[in-house]
Amino acid sequence: MMKRKSNVYGRMSSESANNTTSSASSYSTSLEEAIEWEMRPGGMLVQKRTQNADVSAPDIRLRVAYGAVRYEISVNSQATFGEVKKLLRAETGLQAGEQRVIFKGKERENGEYLDICGVKDRSKVILMEDPASIERRFIEMRRNAKIQSAHRAINDVSMEVDQLADQVSAIEKSISGGVKVPEVQVTTLIEMLMRQAIKLENIAAEGDAFAQKILQGKRVQKCVETLDTLKISNAKVKPVIVTTKWETFEPSPAMAQWEIFD
Repeated sequence: MMKRKSNVYGRMSSESANNTTSSASSYSTSLEEAIEWEMRPGGMLVQKRTQNADVSAPDIRLRVAYGAVRYEISVNSQATFGEVKKLLRAETGLQAGEQRVIFKGKERENGEYLDICGVKDRSKVILMEDPASIERRFIEMRRNAKIQSAHRAINDVSMEVDQLADQVSAIEKSISGGVKVPEVQVTTLIEMLMRQAIKLENIAAEGDAFAQKILQGKRVQKCVETLDTLKISNAKVKPVIVTTKWETFEPSPAMAQWEIFD
């Protein structure tokens, strides 16, 4: 007669397996709760770095190629590429937003860590200027060149107006003193002032240069208006006629008498 073996061990094995699975699940849950996650700028979910206050990360040297120029900078191995850009700004003069940093053939985002990306001591990175930044700077250079050209042209007109204004003052002084000035002199001066007004009109200016252009235009207008007024006053001035009165002298009795000899 065969005895039926109890399934105690089988039941114990099943319960043990369930307990083990439950323990593993609890450990996994607690481990997941201990891990903190963060979203990278590129949209990738990665484990958040936990800083250990007792252990300081070593500094590494980065070799940076920027066109034909080479730089070597020292940076913390756990720094981000955004911090690298801040260091490169002091070296190159490029703002962080104007920089593109390439490592292992891939452009790196500001929030990416050097050590996680595999950057080690004396690793090489490539620095490029953002094409949009180059275009903006080119446009800015052209704009500045136009502004400087406008300033020079306006300064040239200003010097001419200074000389013409002196002549207007001289004519005004003469007419006020009752001296009639030839009309052609006034007319010619007005024409010269109008030429300067045309020069100002043809100068493309903006900002401070535009303000200077308006100022010189008002000076020219004021001089022309002054001459128009002086032209009327000059027509009322009567010319001064200077007559010379000649005196007749009688011969002096003390004059020597000349004798005529044959």
